[in-house]
Amino acid sequence: MTRVWFLPLLLVVVGSAVATALFLDGSPGTAAALLLVFVLLAGVNSPLIFPRSIGALEARRRSAADGRPVVYWRPGCPYCMRLRVRLGRATRQAHWVNIWRDPAGAAAVRAVNDGNETVPTVVVAGQSHTNPDPEWVRDHLFPSA
Repeated sequence: MTRVWFLPLLLVVVGSAVATALFLDGSPGTAAALLLVFVLLAGVNSPLIFPRSIGALEARRRSAADGRPVVYWRPGCPYCMRLRVRLGRATRQAHWVNIWRDPAGAAAVRAVNDGNETVPTVVVAGQSHTNPDPEWVRDHLFPSA
């Protein structure tokens, strides 16, 4: 649990320290702007921006029932963030599995990526795709459309 919050907390602490130094040097406007940038970066890298993760076994069960993709991800991954942002509101249509919280999810990713925990790994109809194009994933979010 602490590992998923490490980067966001580090960004807030470093941003606060830099902003404090700038404020004390007489640049309150620059300090406020820089602090805002660091807080936004922390928010983007936090687990809050992703839908609630479920376990790998539950994700596979749900995917078998509704045909939606399973997305294996981890906090702090820029490629996962790219996928999340590019999917927009459609993100909630996929089943998200945080491999740092679910050992079965991490094992599933290692099994299809030569032992590496390469994310995002998207599984559609039993076929895994490592770091796929977000538009391709969007096309598979609504299999009946």
